Amino acid sequence: MSQRLDFVIFGATGFTGQYTVLELIRISGQKPCTWGVAGRNKAKLTALLAKLGTKAGKDLSSIEVIIADVDDAKALEAMAARAKVVINCCGPYRHWGEQVVKACIESGASHVDFSGEPQYMEEVQLKYNEAAREKGVYVVSACGFDSIPDDLGLVYLQEQFKGDLNSVETYIDGEDESDSFFQGPVLNYGTYESLVYGITHKGELGALRRKLYPTRLPKMMPPLKPRGVLFKSDAINKWCAPFLGADRAVMLRSQRHFYEVEKKRPAQVQTYIALPNLIGAIGAMFFGAIFVLLCQFSWTRSLLLKHPKFFSAGYCSREGPSEKKANGFSFSVTLVGEGWAERVAEPTDSHAEPPNKRMTVKVSGRNPGYGATCTAIVLSAFMILKESDKLPGKGGVFPPGAAFAKTSLISELNKNGLTFEVIS
Repeated sequence: MSQRLDFVIFGATGFTGQYTVLELIRISGQKPCTWGVAGRNKAKLTALLAKLGTKAGKDLSSIEVIIADVDDAKALEAMAARAKVVINCCGPYRHWGEQVVKACIESGASHVDFSGEPQYMEEVQLKYNEAAREKGVYVVSACGFDSIPDDLGLVYLQEQFKGDLNSVETYIDGEDESDSFFQGPVLNYGTYESLVYGITHKGELGALRRKLYPTRLPKMMPPLKPRGVLFKSDAINKWCAPFLGADRAVMLRSQRHFYEVEKKRPAQVQTYIALPNLIGAIGAMFFGAIFVLLCQFSWTRSLLLKHPKFFSAGYCSREGPSEKKANGFSFSVTLVGEGWAERVAEPTDSHAEPPNKRMTVKVSGRNPGYGATCTAIVLSAFMILKESDKLPGKGGVFPPGAAFAKTSLISELNKNGLTFEVIS
């Protein structure tokens, strides 16, 4: 058999897959590598390479095209056997992710994806962590906007904080800098579909986590209590609400890893999303409550999935956002940490006085769904390829913070459009 390619992008003809291919073309100009594309339809894959080659000014005629279907285990294993790292762009991962992970482990390939689905990620860790470790491969999910800015942002905050970080509140904010909201949707259908199923199956997480983590983390003091359903944040001077995405779940998995493996104090975490103004916040809360309710019943859930544009108030469509619309959207994640300037001897030891240190860091960038996400997943794959000696253990299933804390990922992201900085 010929030597493995460095990367294979599976699901390359999908909406996010195409942007991922384009980003790998760009980054491979700085970091030479070998790569291929994989999917069900050879004609579409070939046409994609021709189109993106023209756009990037590159001759991609020699790029390997691999045919693989998520319903064909043997084809998936053969695809994974061609790669050192599979970049899996084929979601929702609840439906199609596990098959690819299993094939990668069987074939000895590492795997990254940009899932924002806690049930999928934690079930994969429960079922495949030992197998991945035995094979010496890494499986790392949430390597896109979910949840690199938050999870690596917390790693960055802990590095800069120096003392004992007790708690962190994160605030996700965004700004549409394009001419008008009515230029089109912000999200493509795959992201929307993952959100629907994530809300639908959230009730499964309790039983799953009891199996994955039979021992609870020690209770840190003082406790970080969640704020109300709507509040004005002095950290970013905006109205905010609890963020329902995967970031908190991912961050807590990384914090548990640091505590159990490295004996570090685990930070408490709460995540929030910024809203434009009070009226918009009240409207968003009402809309969100209705959306969550509609996810609970099969017939209303079917309506949500059939009519994404209507039920997302225009934010999502099957066609996805235009390139102008996507590039016109900027984001920031502000992380506010509190703790103590000095450290105690053991991670579970109590401090005699209340927290006496506060630090704020920010992670910012553009085009979170299809720019920053694709940059993050490609660079995450490079970390596994080039810096495996800095990854934990000899393999296994990890969230990105735990996987990449000791690598140069934050530095590389800073060079490629995502900014990590201390604000105060």
